[in-house]
Amino acid sequence: MPYADLGEARLFYTDDGTGETTLLLVHGLGADSHEWVHHIPALRERHRVIAVDLRGHGYSSAPPSGNEPRAMAADLLKLCDALGVARCVPVGHSMGGHVVVHLAAERPELVPALVAVDAGYGFAGAVAAAFPGMIAAMRADVHEASLRNDEWTATPATPAWIREWHRRRILATPPHVLLQAFEGMFGGEDALGLRHNAGPHLARLACPVLSFRFDREHAAWEAGVFKDPRSRVVLWEGSGHRLHEERPAEFVLVLTEWLRSLQ
Repeated sequence: MPYADLGEARLFYTDDGTGETTLLLVHGLGADSHEWVHHIPALRERHRVIAVDLRGHGYSSAPPSGNEPRAMAADLLKLCDALGVARCVPVGHSMGGHVVVHLAAERPELVPALVAVDAGYGFAGAVAAAFPGMIAAMRADVHEASLRNDEWTATPATPAWIREWHRRRILATPPHVLLQAFEGMFGGEDALGLRHNAGPHLARLACPVLSFRFDREHAAWEAGVFKDPRSRVVLWEGSGHRLHEERPAEFVLVLTEWLRSLQ
């Protein structure tokens, strides 16, 4: 059955393919595992691929509280245990980037490597300064503010269908989930969305990281944080925040070649 009852949450997931490497695909805020439909067919040819709807998203349940990255990572630890996964490479986009680094920090023996796709951590300057106002706006009207927040994710090169798909997914996400998750990423004193928190956290990771970025400054900062020499930061300027959806074939190629280099 494609559901796992984990106590606080019931998660929808798919489990496809076989191979020595298990990939755990983790979507971003206000999305779901359908974010990976362009990647799963190619990835499952060589890997076991588990794609999950995080709590509060897609077909998974939406608990009244606890809809933030740390709790989501705890859910995924339980899911891995339930599926008999002893080692996996988590691949997290945006908020999913928060989730997978929490996963790696909580159980390093589970995560021999991880992939962060324009992860929503490590912001500084004017962007970080804007977070309190964004949270206040979300408390007033969650969906309207969330759609405004999402406007920065696209460029003129972003296909209209990607913008529309995510607009609809945001509108379908429960309001309390959007707010709790955003506050968990950017509102707390230890929130990884803030660079002064993310830097030390990432530097403590015991595994190599493949990161994709569209912003040159963010990419340069991240390249200086990772300690494992096998880590790599890929810069795709001109892409939007959902660069893996804009360039799925290239994303799969870079990911699989990097995984092969670790063997």
